[in-house]
Amino acid sequence: MNALMSLTDALNSFLYTYVLVILLIAAGIYFTVATKGVQVRLFRETLRVIMEKPSREDSVSSFQALMVSTASRVGTGNIIGVASAIMSGGYGAVLWMWLIAFIGGASAFIESTLAQIYKRRDRDGGSYGGPAYYIEAALHSRTLGAAFAVAMILTYAGGFNMLCSYNLQSTFKSYGFYSVTSSPVLIGAVTALLVAYCLFGGGKRIVRATSTIVPVMGCAYVLVALLVVLLRIEVLPGVLARIFREAFDFRAIFGGFLGSCMMYGIKRGLYSNEAGVGSAPNAAAAADVSHPVKQGLVQMLSVFIDTLLLCTCTAMMCLCSGVDPAGAEDNALYVQDALRSVLGGFGPAFLTVSMVLFAFTTLLGNLFYMDNLLIFLHRGTPPRRFMTGFRIAAAFLIFAGACMKASLLWNLSDIFMGFMALINIPVIVVLHRTALGALKDYCAQRREGRNPVFSAETVGLKGKVDFWQ
Repeated sequence: MNALMSLTDALNSFLYTYVLVILLIAAGIYFTVATKGVQVRLFRETLRVIMEKPSREDSVSSFQALMVSTASRVGTGNIIGVASAIMSGGYGAVLWMWLIAFIGGASAFIESTLAQIYKRRDRDGGSYGGPAYYIEAALHSRTLGAAFAVAMILTYAGGFNMLCSYNLQSTFKSYGFYSVTSSPVLIGAVTALLVAYCLFGGGKRIVRATSTIVPVMGCAYVLVALLVVLLRIEVLPGVLARIFREAFDFRAIFGGFLGSCMMYGIKRGLYSNEAGVGSAPNAAAAADVSHPVKQGLVQMLSVFIDTLLLCTCTAMMCLCSGVDPAGAEDNALYVQDALRSVLGGFGPAFLTVSMVLFAFTTLLGNLFYMDNLLIFLHRGTPPRRFMTGFRIAAAFLIFAGACMKASLLWNLSDIFMGFMALINIPVIVVLHRTALGALKDYCAQRREGRNPVFSAETVGLKGKVDFWQ
């Protein structure tokens, strides 16, 4: 175990010091410029297209695809991940999370638009796809597509779900009934069984569950955060000033980059919003829309909901509470202590309920992606026996994660996610002109007052994709 920790520590440090920070920021800035600031320019249009109905009643709507991707993005990372960033990197980490989300919105737009353009048709007339599919279709490299699919399975069915399960059980540490030896086992088992029940109901059950739970959960969390900030409104100006002051203390950042607010803000921001990693395109490809850009805009909004809204709620609740993050012993306990100091006994209880719902929807959202990836690797729908075995294994990993060390789970999640980004970001840089062509076509039709309808011929793909002919 010590050898594994040393290896993952070294690899994690290398990826996020020398490779991913540069890659993520450079790609996000480039896509922001190339799309002429699509995050701001088409924000009102994004809000308009969210509620559009699909052409077929049994199809996945833009809103449902948004909820599935948001269910995966919005999870324990919005609570425990933010607390971890603040405790390790200080107040300034919050601003770097905001910045990575803003520029990451453009990356999310590009990857999800590409997923819609290159999506495949299923036997029922619906659609599926994602990075593995647009890598194979556009770059003609099945090997690279398979490498991405394997990396994503390791990340979402493995690292992320194991960490999510651990974060969930750690929330109960503040309660008197919690036992270090038995509680993780019991909580992990119950969580695994509930997730398995939904898994064996198939993807439609996951879509229905997440589209119902996510909006209610998110609204309640935002309202409680606003209440905490209002009750501590006098300290808010000082908190904001400290966030900006520490975020741009470059002497401290480059004097110890591995422990800096920049590094932790970028790592935890990426873990939370997943922009450019290549996960959300798998949900985006399932949506039934008249133009690929619509789903690109919707998935861009998911990044903002995750980081600029929900992560900010956690950060403000914690920092305005007056509880010193430097003296906290555990991520979950820090957030609970912060809420208790403002809301009394209601605070920890609300956090526990939030963590249960956040974790449950995250686990479901992560596993929703697996069907697409396994279909790609098997060149078709896998045998029922294989899928049964895979789902049992996925549930077991959820159980195992609750009983493991947090530091190892964070390392594994960061590393696996890093491998996904190392494949997906260069690919969308190569293919981004196709997405830009679709964006140009969409804007032209909107200026004419039309509801945009896409044709593959517009971007030179006539006869080369399953849809849009």
